Amino acid sequence: MWINSCENGIRLSAIIQPRSSKNEVTGIYNNALKIRLTSPPVDGAANKACIRFFSKLLGVSPSEITIVQGFSSRNKTIEVIGLTEKQFREILKTKILC
Repeated sequence: MWINSCENGIRLSAIIQPRSSKNEVTGIYNNALKIRLTSPPVDGAANKACIRFFSKLLGVSPSEITIVQGFSSRNKTIEVIGLTEKQFREILKTKILC
């Protein structure tokens, strides 16, 4: 499943598409949240941009977001501390799917 509850919050599967024209969530693709980022996949720039993007999108501190798997891959597992699955889905509905 693309989103699961964990001890401190949630973990989600994401597919990152670097070098896009803008930062955005485009929906669910292959059982993961697809995210387009403007940053290139060089020297961790896309990972940093991913954390900043999620921080702004979810209204949480960047320190509460961690990439736990897939540092050098487009397929990532991201952990968000202090957020429930229900809260995350509500944020996606209001900010993305409108």
